[in-house]
Amino acid sequence: MLVKKNVSFLGILFFSGHHIPWLTVWAVSVACLYQFTSLGEVAIPWLPASIIATAVAFYVGFKNNQAYDRVWEARKIWGAIVNSSRSWGNMLDNYISNLIREDPLSELQLKEIKQQLIYRHIAWLYTLRNQLLATTQWEHASQKGLVGKWGQRNITKYGVGIYTNDDIDSILKKYLTDEEYVRKTNYANYATELIHLQGIQLASLRQQNLLNDFRHLELQKMLNDFYDQQGKAERIKKFPLPRLYANLSFVFVCIFIILLPFCLMGEFSKLGDIGIWISVPLVVLVGWIYVSMELVGDYTENPFEGSYNDVPMLSICRTIEIDLLQMFDETDVPKPIQPIGNILM
Repeated sequence: MLVKKNVSFLGILFFSGHHIPWLTVWAVSVACLYQFTSLGEVAIPWLPASIIATAVAFYVGFKNNQAYDRVWEARKIWGAIVNSSRSWGNMLDNYISNLIREDPLSELQLKEIKQQLIYRHIAWLYTLRNQLLATTQWEHASQKGLVGKWGQRNITKYGVGIYTNDDIDSILKKYLTDEEYVRKTNYANYATELIHLQGIQLASLRQQNLLNDFRHLELQKMLNDFYDQQGKAERIKKFPLPRLYANLSFVFVCIFIILLPFCLMGEFSKLGDIGIWISVPLVVLVGWIYVSMELVGDYTENPFEGSYNDVPMLSICRTIEIDLLQMFDETDVPKPIQPIGNILM
């Protein structure tokens, strides 16, 4: 996630400026055709192109709205995980007790039980994040050619790759038992299994009379809520913006850019030979604006891609981790995640 208030002009050029060369080549090529061939006698009226421009702008704008909705929904999901995680910690701290137990456990024993449930929840957070970052076949890093290389570069240099201390294995080793850590390779969706293990332990605590029926039920509802939030995040990750709907906007932008110089140069040629060349920078500028609008939606539709447009899951996980550890008076508390180069992941 970009945290800088304003994106600089250089930042905009970095995002979409690499399209300017081919736009320039196309505009100059058409200008040469008008200047040195009989094509100058053929002029495409501006009215059809203006209709296409308006339709494309509406289409691309609507697509970008849908892409933003996916990002905002993803952020709301992780916001709900934050709220539920805090409630989970508070409920564990107050619900697990010797209230109905005949042979009370010591405060240290109770703390160890609560700690295990909290630690496993923190492991679930980071496991879920790691699973959501797995690259799908429609994301940029999976593509061939320049698009794939550019997507991989965004992840490595301007995404999750900039946090070199982000090691999921070390985190899981810290918060899971040795047996639980070894078992992770046996499950395709280990985040789901971790919640299942939480449920098993809650049932065991009920049998030990460390929970009554009401408290057991309320804690199980919290686990169901975590399942629900995980499923919502996985839905966004595993179901892309419909590809035909997403790709047609790129096709329409290309059609408009192909027609654009023929229309503008037909109008500017009325000013003489110099008018043809004056139209070149205008063609490049208008084409670049439309390409940039298309790229905004294209690089926003996948909020768990590991790039700088992502929901800052690492920062959110660390925030929850800090809150839960401090709730139980832990001393080994990590520091909050800080932006690197105005990018927060």
